[in-house]
Amino acid sequence: MSLGESSTPIGKVRGLGASGEGGEHWLTERVTSIALLLLGTWLIASLLLLPDLGQRTVLEWLHAPSGAVPMALLIVIGFKHALDGMKVVVDDYVHEPGNNFALNTLLLFLAIGGGALALFALARIAFGGVA
Repeated sequence: MSLGESSTPIGKVRGLGASGEGGEHWLTERVTSIALLLLGTWLIASLLLLPDLGQRTVLEWLHAPSGAVPMALLIVIGFKHALDGMKVVVDDYVHEPGNNFALNTLLLFLAIGGGALALFALARIAFGGVA
């Protein structure tokens, strides 16, 4: 029996699909969504608990590990989730293989560049430099 052959319906779809990893991609989207929901709730609650939203107060908050580490997680997971979402749009609507590859590559570079820039700014704030 070959990899795609099975007598049960679940066996016929397991491991198949356009990329062979559709289930993993779906699960990654859900996990990053839940993580963003939790981190977004943390961000809103943390900002509401600050005495004021002045620049000095927010900088002091981001100097502490309790502010900087979850913020870094929010940045990384946010850019990962955005990249995954945009890749789905490109894969669904761009059918020319060369254009699809070019757009997915551009999206990857933009996500890595944007995430790196955001993490650099956060690191400068967290470690005492000026952002």
